[in-house]
Amino acid sequence: MILEKLQQIVADKLGVDTSEVVLTASFRDDLGADSLDLFEIVMGLEEEFGIAISNEDVEGIQTVEDAVNYITARQ
Repeated sequence: MILEKLQQIVADKLGVDTSEVVLTASFRDDLGADSLDLFEIVMGLEEEFGIAISNEDVEGIQTVEDAVNYITARQ
């Protein structure tokens, strides 16, 4: 469930197909996200999952799997 919601948020923000948003995908290298894109993704995740993601934590979220693990640990 977390992965599906995350896939939709990332696909909407980056204009990619949800099938490209796989656990091993890097937001920057594989999905082409820049700093502004990452900011928008984080905002979407915070809103969707009701969590707060600090700037320090954002730096550690490099892949889709990192994001899933982060969200899972905070719910």
